[in-house]
Amino acid sequence: MSSPDPPTETPGFNAPTWPTQPMYSNLGEVRAHLLPSKACRTPTSGSSSTGPQPLPPPLPKKTLARAWSLPTHGVLSPSPTPAGQPPRPLLGSCSVDESQAGGDEARPACPPAELPIYSLDVELGLSLHDLHCPEAVHAVLAARQLEGLRAVHIRLQARFLGGRPGPCHSHRSFRLLDSLPCVTSGDTLYYRIVQADKETWHVLAAKVPKPGAKEPHPWGLELQASLPPHFNLQGLCGVVPEGTLPEAPWIGPVVLAAEVPERTVAQWLVEAGAQRPPDFAWAVALTLLQLSRALEHLETRGATLTELRPENLLLVAPRGCAASGPQRLLLADFGRVHPRPSEALGAHALQLGRLLRTLLARVPLATPFTAGLERLAAQLARVQPSATLTRGALQALLWGPGYELRGRGTPLGPWLRVRRALLVLHLAQRAAGGEVPGLEDWLCCEYLVEATEASMGHALELLWG
Repeated sequence: MSSPDPPTETPGFNAPTWPTQPMYSNLGEVRAHLLPSKACRTPTSGSSSTGPQPLPPPLPKKTLARAWSLPTHGVLSPSPTPAGQPPRPLLGSCSVDESQAGGDEARPACPPAELPIYSLDVELGLSLHDLHCPEAVHAVLAARQLEGLRAVHIRLQARFLGGRPGPCHSHRSFRLLDSLPCVTSGDTLYYRIVQADKETWHVLAAKVPKPGAKEPHPWGLELQASLPPHFNLQGLCGVVPEGTLPEAPWIGPVVLAAEVPERTVAQWLVEAGAQRPPDFAWAVALTLLQLSRALEHLETRGATLTELRPENLLLVAPRGCAASGPQRLLLADFGRVHPRPSEALGAHALQLGRLLRTLLARVPLATPFTAGLERLAAQLARVQPSATLTRGALQALLWGPGYELRGRGTPLGPWLRVRRALLVLHLAQRAAGGEVPGLEDWLCCEYLVEATEASMGHALELLWG
């Protein structure tokens, strides 16, 4: 067996075999000079060559061209265009058809030494140019905060008004839960009734007139039956026909209400007077705020409540809220609702002022907040504003702006934007801790969503003008 031929001599590193300072060398050719040659294999019987195998031919050298979108200081030449396709000139990092670019004159001027700033952030709604403009950034943030508050307000309203039954028909099954009324108001007794239909059931309230009660005004009852769902107006959902409940302690058909009351405002005043909570004045303001919302809706319908009595104002626990939070107020006494004269814009102001003084008589301590409520009671008797303006004054007392911003020419727009941002952070903080927004959060959202500089200015003028 013959031994293999000795390996060929490997050139050293100090004896290059290529021209000095090449502009570009093929990688395969470089490796062929750097690595030692392998020993030739033993020639096979079919091979006629006994010497070492020749090296493979070098690959053709390539010329690299810098892309147009990269920074360069040289003059670029566009790459060839495939046959059958219109040329697409490269404008920086943007390729545009000539039909859209409008020729060389309409092309944007992209500096060759830097990337052009044309991209938009779709999620933020900001261009890179806007990031250098604080006014544009503030405008986008303010719009997003307002949009977020609107979404929170709509979702909370859907939760509070959700679960309402549809129209109750006579063929459905009804059952009386209690033989005694759950709430006794000024003119009505309320009984709890269950309406069952296949797999669904609802707890409703049967409105039974007290014996000897004053005959209700039919116009107000017709208005109540035609009203859409409102958070602070009692909604009706049907009638229990006579004879449906033989064990019922009343005679004749009765009207069904969608919400079951827990107490009246008169009963709440007695309970609060015995307990004397420290935040009673705040609860008074939230109660009057809801009442003004209900009266505002009546005024827009051309109606007025002729007699406002605490024993005919109902309180209901809001759905999905803590039992210790503020309660939902319902205006239920539509038997005293009449058409409003066109000239009586502040028809409810005197009644609200008297009710507010009655509530303030139960407040144990005098605080700056109670001083604002007393100021509002005086203004209700003197100015007699509409329910809309009264609601705005109560909102300003509860959540601002304060007394120091009245009538000094101070722009209220920045205050409103900051207040919205703080409420968004407050709701996010509570949601991170697993807390569910309550009735007060929803009312505050409603205020900050609807408020304008003009409406807040009118509220401050009514309170402190």
